[in-house]
This record gives sequence, C-alpha cells and structure tokens, in this order.
Amino acid sequence: MARSKKRRLTSSEEFEIMKLVLDKFLWLGTIIMLYGIYVSFTMTVNEGAYYIAAGAIVLILFALFIVKEFERIR
Repeated sequence: MARSKKRRLTSSEEFEIMKLVLDKFLWLGTIIMLYGIYVSFTMTVNEGAYYIAAGAIVLILFALFIVKEFERIR
C-alpha cells in the first residue's frame, strides 16, 4: 500500500491561512458599514442604520471566530 506524500500543515500554518481568508470577510463587514453611512447621508437614517448594524454583526461574528480559533491553537 502506497503512502500519501502530501505535506501536512502545522496548526500555526493553518491559522495563518485562516487569518488571510477571514481578513477578507472582516473587510466585507467594514464595507457594509461604510455603505450604511453613505445610505444614511443620501437617504434616511433608518435605512442606513440597518446596514451599519448588519456590518457590525458581521465584524463581531468573524472577530469572535478568529479569537476562538486562536484560543484553540494555544
């Protein structure tokens, strides 16, 4: 039976790759919030507040996910 010659990543290497990917989602949350500010200025404040809240939720969820993974690796 032949052994697989695939290289396995260490936990810290996996975490570094995960940070690179999740960083993009954090940027997405920031862009959603900035769009909410734009909508607040151009339309109504209530419509903009929904976008700002959605962006904040995205930022909080992914920040918590990053912290949870960091704690798991430690």
